[in-house]
Amino acid sequence: MTARSIAAEPFDLDLDLEKTALVVIDMQRDFLQPGGFGELLGNDVSLLRGAIEPTRAVLDAARAAGMLVIHTREGHRTDLADCPPAKLTRGGKTFIGTDGPMGRILVRGEEGHDIIPELYPIPGEPVIDKPGKGAFYATDLEAILRGRDIRTLLVCGVTLEVCVHTTVREANDRGFECVVLEDCVGSYFPEFLRVGLDMIKAQGAIFGWVSDSKRAVDLLNG
Repeated sequence: MTARSIAAEPFDLDLDLEKTALVVIDMQRDFLQPGGFGELLGNDVSLLRGAIEPTRAVLDAARAAGMLVIHTREGHRTDLADCPPAKLTRGGKTFIGTDGPMGRILVRGEEGHDIIPELYPIPGEPVIDKPGKGAFYATDLEAILRGRDIRTLLVCGVTLEVCVHTTVREANDRGFECVVLEDCVGSYFPEFLRVGLDMIKAQGAIFGWVSDSKRAVDLLNG
């Protein structure tokens, strides 16, 4: 057992590094680069890009420590059979599956669906392709975590109030401890970022803990 403590809010968390994984959620071109789904919805993608460098620092430290690293990508089958009508249309317009500067929007196998180069997975790091917001829905994420006896998740990714929050809530219901790294997550809406982090750590860590990249790197470096 490699028992350590990470400084966090609402209180520090003791964890076993051998039973901890880093989960990097949806750091995809469609969300973080111009011309993708995020920008087509009218969002300023630059608001998410501040999370890239802190996440890369944690990713490098996790790899050096030999920690399990899991990446997720939100996207759909080429025939869109797994994309419900309520998701397919936003604001009366259809974006998912239409052609964009990086291929068909949020479709698996297209350039826009893939992870940004700065955080690209290396061999041996599982990539979870998910059709919904949460990383546990219709995926084998839980089987991978249970198979490695993982109990704690260090969480990075975008966007905080959608895919990150949904995944953390799903993980919480399944008995996993989640530590969300506040400078490694992003939102198109700054007020959502603040409130979203407060919601996670409220009421004695009702959904999880909040820490940051420096504390996570310190933890991983021992």
